[in-house]
Amino acid sequence: MIAAGDQTAPMQETASVRKRLSAVLFGGVALGSTAYIAAVTIATLAVDEITGSAALAGVPGATATLGTAVGTSLLTRNVARRGRRPGLAAGYAAAVVGSGLSILGLTTDSLPLLLVGMALLGLGNASGHLARYAAAEMFPEDRRGRALGTVVWAGTIGSVLGPALLQPSGRVAVDLGRSELAGGFLVSFVFMGIALALYLVGLRPDPATLAIDRLEPTDAPPVGLGPAFRLPVVRVALIAMTAGQVVMVMIMTSTPLHIHHHGSDLGIVGLVMSAHTLGMFALSPLTGRLTDRWGGYRVIMWGMALLGLSALVAAYGPNDSTTLLVVVLFALGYGWNLAFVAGSSMLTIGVGSDIRSRLQGRVDSLTWTAGALASVSSGVIYQASDYRAISLIGLLLLVVPVVFMFRHRGAPLAVGT
Repeated sequence: MIAAGDQTAPMQETASVRKRLSAVLFGGVALGSTAYIAAVTIATLAVDEITGSAALAGVPGATATLGTAVGTSLLTRNVARRGRRPGLAAGYAAAVVGSGLSILGLTTDSLPLLLVGMALLGLGNASGHLARYAAAEMFPEDRRGRALGTVVWAGTIGSVLGPALLQPSGRVAVDLGRSELAGGFLVSFVFMGIALALYLVGLRPDPATLAIDRLEPTDAPPVGLGPAFRLPVVRVALIAMTAGQVVMVMIMTSTPLHIHHHGSDLGIVGLVMSAHTLGMFALSPLTGRLTDRWGGYRVIMWGMALLGLSALVAAYGPNDSTTLLVVVLFALGYGWNLAFVAGSSMLTIGVGSDIRSRLQGRVDSLTWTAGALASVSSGVIYQASDYRAISLIGLLLLVVPVVFMFRHRGAPLAVGT
């Protein structure tokens, strides 16, 4: 017979390992989000500088988002056999290369080279977002919202640090004889490189080996995703995450142009975008707890309401009010956070572990693809009309998703929802 004390030590050791791995995942997301937010914020202005037109301003962001969409599917392949670490590290490695190509594209006024670099940066962003699932699945179902939200919260560091580094890094770039805008991509190169090193060294053992309900890999053919996508829990999560992404990206992408074209400098752009990305990430632990307590469906509906209110105020607020833009963009970010964290949490429960990682990757892929289309559309609409039109279109785009989710309000979505 095994003594109780003999069992307690291994359990405590495993709990300690889970906490350490969660901290490593948190650190990688913090570094990667700093890099990605700095690059995407500056890329909107970089394409304006290269082409002399705002019509293509959303293209670099869309390209990065497409890179994220592709990456979320690619990096989740063979998780059951290879684990999470190889895919997460590969995404950051691609982003390091992408940062260098983006600098070269800006320096040589080459839009194609800049876009290739942004696509590779999107792979690094995919690693950052997939890390939330790796953390959540190491914990019981009633704690996964909090575990997931804590890792998403790491983006708070990037939301503050990324835009804040634009001016000082711009001065460094100028001192090196480059465009001021190259500084944002230099930040991305350095921080993505550190994130890569952290995951290569620190994610041992692989988080997938500590998943609570992990199934051992077999030679049996993989279960198809079709049946999983027919589950109410998956449908609600998908439409919530997609709708939140589209509306948030449309307004977010056009905001730096809106500010810049009204005579404000990079400092104001950085302030407003910091507030927005702070809203996207800072309250994630709270969102996780709300999801564990009240269920994903209810939290998602709160997010839809906040997104709609933000779009309405953005449309009719005064164009020259920096304070109002700070508040609106923060609220827009938190509306997205509510839908994103609650929707993601739904994908960690109620679905078999044998297909869960592939399903998560596919849902993320669809979400980011929709975001890419929204990013491209944002620049075109802004060039043809104005910021108000983009905000009102975003508001209208929430109608169909909200009706769909309202119709599923009584469906047995999943455990805890």
